[in-house]
Amino acid sequence: QVQLVESGGGLVQAGGSLRLSCAVSGITFNIYAMGWFRQAPGKERLFVAAISWSGDSTNYADSVKGRFTISRDNAKNTVYLQMNSLNPEDTAVYYCAADKYGIGRSSATVAYEYWGQGTQVTVSS
Repeated sequence: QVQLVESGGGLVQAGGSLRLSCAVSGITFNIYAMGWFRQAPGKERLFVAAISWSGDSTNYADSVKGRFTISRDNAKNTVYLQMNSLNPEDTAVYYCAADKYGIGRSSATVAYEYWGQGTQVTVSS
């Protein structure tokens, strides 16, 4: 059974930081590129960041470049999203996703085979 379990969300003031984690089980983690997406109420799910299976290639949405960092630990089957300088526009449910044999570039939801249930991030002004 494939499981992607996000954690680390919560309420933070503008300018603050959070670190999201996504623990993965049931797949061969180190052949999957991983991505983070987010979805605000009433809006579509949007790409945030992606990382290749090896961790040496990353891709970010323009809205988070310079503030967010994606990383992974293949020994722990976990992908992370470090979020700094948060602002209220970052408020959303954040999802991790797995892309088999991906190169860590895809921003399209259809490229990802497996998804987590999401973790809520709320940034207050």
